[in-house]
Amino acid sequence: MSHPVVTVGPHESAWQAASLLAERGFTALPVVNADGDLVGILTEADVLRERIQPDPRGGHIVTTVAPQTVGEIMTTDVVVMTVRSDVAEVARCMLQSRLRAIPIVEPHPAGDRLVGIVTRRDLMRCISRDAAAVAADVRHRLEIYGGPGRWTVTAKAGQVTITDERDSPTDRHAASVIAAAVPGVSSVRVTGWPAQG
Repeated sequence: MSHPVVTVGPHESAWQAASLLAERGFTALPVVNADGDLVGILTEADVLRERIQPDPRGGHIVTTVAPQTVGEIMTTDVVVMTVRSDVAEVARCMLQSRLRAIPIVEPHPAGDRLVGIVTRRDLMRCISRDAAAVAADVRHRLEIYGGPGRWTVTAKAGQVTITDERDSPTDRHAASVIAAAVPGVSSVRVTGWPAQG
């Protein structure tokens, strides 16, 4: 997730929030109250709705006043996830609901406290990590589990191959689970050292 998060308040100017979206290249801004509780989300669609009026030269007379505050145009029914949510579930929710961003919250008795946001761009960065960085991350986590020098790790396009010098079925499973949790890993294959002949 991205954090800290750029946010707006419900009483802030809708025009300024629109400018912030455009300047930063964001697709959405979480809306928080003074306590940091999530109260809504302001999306590009929210900003565009009712803000682009027909050309008056075509005979259209504008009689409505565009909403002036973020609170007037924000979406209040916000899909959120927590810091313990599985990334796969976040991605699935984004795709099924056609969302470009999902706020990440920490449940609190007074309300959901905003701690981050996951965007489609964050997910793309995760799955397109450099192969060497992915292999190093997997190797590091395996060393924490079973000590240094035991595993050989290679990675290519999200596919990780682990060779275990001890070839233990229990540790093969553990290595597979550990590696699968590393950002950028899409599949894992664990093998033993080739038999010496």
